[in-house]
Amino acid sequence: MSERLKEFEQWGEDVIFGRAKGLRASLMRVFLRGLSWLFRGLVALRLNLFKRGWKEQAHLGTMVISIGNITMGGTGKTPVVELFARTLRDRGRKVSILSRGYKSKPLDEPQEWRKRENNELVGEEEMPKVVSCGQGVKLEVQYAGDEPYMLAKNLDNVSVVVDKDRVKGGKFAIQELGADILLLDDGMQFLKIAHSIDIVLVDSNSPFGTGAMMPRGTLREPPRNLCRADYIFITKCRKAHNDELIKKIKKHNKVAEIIECTHGPVHLENVFNGETKPLSFLKDKYIAAISGIAVPESFEEKLTDLGANVLFHRTFSDHYSFSQSDIDRFMTRCMRRDAEIIVTTEKDAVRFPKPSEMDVDVYFLRIEVDILSGADVWDKLVSRTCGERDPVDPLLIYERQRKFT
Repeated sequence: MSERLKEFEQWGEDVIFGRAKGLRASLMRVFLRGLSWLFRGLVALRLNLFKRGWKEQAHLGTMVISIGNITMGGTGKTPVVELFARTLRDRGRKVSILSRGYKSKPLDEPQEWRKRENNELVGEEEMPKVVSCGQGVKLEVQYAGDEPYMLAKNLDNVSVVVDKDRVKGGKFAIQELGADILLLDDGMQFLKIAHSIDIVLVDSNSPFGTGAMMPRGTLREPPRNLCRADYIFITKCRKAHNDELIKKIKKHNKVAEIIECTHGPVHLENVFNGETKPLSFLKDKYIAAISGIAVPESFEEKLTDLGANVLFHRTFSDHYSFSQSDIDRFMTRCMRRDAEIIVTTEKDAVRFPKPSEMDVDVYFLRIEVDILSGADVWDKLVSRTCGERDPVDPLLIYERQRKFT
């Protein structure tokens, strides 16, 4: 991506989140608001086409769990996907994560894969990108996408498959990787596969994003579409029992089970040598932060809560691909400001090129999910997922149809 395009993308995010000021930004917001009404209509039309059966859904013959949200990123989805995949794997299920691989590059040459059935090569048109078959990472991050790469790196005995056509990816995972549960990463809007269970994440700090539909705001669907959720995770909670938010959610979905969880830091890990440090290592340190995520404010807030003195925080657009010059310039600034360490996010760490001169150590903050309220609901969800063997049960078909009404 050219520098000019990267700058425009960053400016676009600043416009959406209200950080960009001036006449040009104001005019752009007016223009985007008009497009938002068009987008809202298209979302409703598309949903109606699936509801009436005019657009076909694939039934893949196994359990399909969708984990998604109604906003553009920032809900802490990847740690939840990791927790769910690890839990199901530990209960003996063969899990495959299906991702579209947002901002990943196409492969120069397709991977070669021999069919389990007859040892023949899988054809190019049937072959998705296999980031992991459960035994190590098979693709570099630029071809996998940052989130699939991170999941593959952290999860043994869980396969990760990337393709924009997740029907193709799902069929491959079942036939060639032996998957008996498919996790649709960011799957709420992907309706070409029938969902057995819909899990929707809502950020406790910004439950409905900026309140406006894309492209003016960050809503991918209006809040009323929470009605399609079977389970709702309220994420990034500081405390349990977010009663006011739960009341708002119940207006849109009275029957979904609700789980409240926090995304808590566990330790620091060196990006380049894997050395770990306790969180207390940050206390009273003068640090520089760098991130390319949807909600950088929450990352900086975590660092401050841990006792760090944040000298400055260099932010980029979500899923930004750091260049060598980006990192070298940042490192130079860190030296001038006498930063003791650099801290980034785990998602950014997989895209972080090694600085030309390693003057300051670089760590990422490892985040894990902890359930604050609804542990019994979580246990029932896991048991339901592991116990279901018949994906064409009439009751389940009725429940899926109900989600579109």
